[in-house]
Amino acid sequence: MDTVKRQRLEAAGWRVGDAADFLELSPEEVAFIEMKLSLSRYLKELRLKNQLSQATLAKRINSSQSRVAKMEAGDPSVSLDLIVRTILAVGGTREDVAIAIASPQR
Repeated sequence: MDTVKRQRLEAAGWRVGDAADFLELSPEEVAFIEMKLSLSRYLKELRLKNQLSQATLAKRINSSQSRVAKMEAGDPSVSLDLIVRTILAVGGTREDVAIAIASPQR
C-alpha cells in the first residue's frame, strides 16, 4: 500500500497493519510460517527443476498427488518434517534446506 493511501486511511480512523497484526501472531509464529512457505516454494522449484509431476513425486514418497499439492501450497495440515523429507527425496541437500529457510522470498 502506498504511503498516501495509508495516511488517508489512518486519518479517517482506520487501523492499518499486516496479516501478522490482524491475526495477532508472535514474531516466532511469523518466522515459522515464513520458514514453512520458503520450504514449500523450494520444494516446488526443485520438483519442476527435476521435471517431475506431482503424481510422480507422490509415488516416490508413497503419498498422494493432492498431498504434494498441499505441501507446495504451504497448507497448514502438512508438517515441516514431511516437506523436508520430500525435499531430500527429490535430491535436495541439508544445505539446500538451510538456504531455502534463510531466503523467505525465493
